[in-house]
Amino acid sequence: MTSPATPAQSDVPAPSGELWKPALLRAAAALVFGAVTVFWAAPSVTGMSLTGGVYLLATGLILLWGIPLTGFRRDAPAGRLLSAGGAALTGAGVALLFLQGSLVFAVIGALGLAVASAAELWLGIRFRGRHVLARDWLASGVIGLGTAATLPFFVELGPHALLGVAGGGAIISGVLWILAGLSLRHDARADASKAVN
Repeated sequence: MTSPATPAQSDVPAPSGELWKPALLRAAAALVFGAVTVFWAAPSVTGMSLTGGVYLLATGLILLWGIPLTGFRRDAPAGRLLSAGGAALTGAGVALLFLQGSLVFAVIGALGLAVASAAELWLGIRFRGRHVLARDWLASGVIGLGTAATLPFFVELGPHALLGVAGGGAIISGVLWILAGLSLRHDARADASKAVN
């Protein structure tokens, strides 16, 4: 993780000490979804759509909930970009809950992931070395864009293959976000103990 610059050196607002919460929730959502995709031997189209929809919906809502904790205001450019990414994931998740089919899953899932991942990649580049999540946004953006670009190529192979691609990206992303969340939690505890002393 990248250490943020001091406030005097940066125009980036300081993130909340609670930033670890959405990072760990996002990791949990990704890892649970990834585990389901690994152990579900023969998913149906309906099962694929419902599990994928719940995963994208949960990730989008967690992303939206965590925006204020990043230190960015929702009406600031970075906050609006994160809001667009969270809204894209949430919308894709809701769509997948109601629309079913391998092509629908691949296209809608890829679009939601692509928008959110592009936003994170841009933020990672823009705030590199200045925000505590910059490196995590970079990595998450690359993973998400890779998953989004790969999904449409597996439409013909059916639900198991599509869930495998989406789940593989989710597992890699989940590991990244659990490391970020634990690091943020450790840093928040260290800062709290320094404040007490």
